[in-house]
Amino acid sequence: MKTNFNSLVKSHPLVMVDFFAEWCGPCKMLAPNLKAMKDQLGEAVKVVKIDVDKNPGIASQFQVRGVPTLLLFKDGHQVWRQSGLLQPQQLVEVVNANR
Repeated sequence: MKTNFNSLVKSHPLVMVDFFAEWCGPCKMLAPNLKAMKDQLGEAVKVVKIDVDKNPGIASQFQVRGVPTLLLFKDGHQVWRQSGLLQPQQLVEVVNANR
C-alpha cells in the first residue's frame, strides 16, 4: 500500500488524507464536515480516507497516534497536519491557505 499511498497523494495537487477508525466517534462526526468541505471546494481538493486498523503501516509511517488525524498534501508533500474534529469552514480555510 505504501507505493499506492505515495501515488495517491501525488494524484492531485491538493490531497486531504483522513486517518480514521470505524470505532471512533469523532471520526464519524468528521465525515460530514469533510463532505461539506468537498462540496464547497469541488475539484480543488481530493479527500482520501485511510482506516488505521486496516493500514497500520501507513499510520505508523506518519506517526498517527490518535484519530481522527488529517494531513494535507500539496504536490505530494505534507504541508499541514491536525488531529481532532474540525468544522467544515476550518477545513476550507486550511485548503485555501495552501492552494
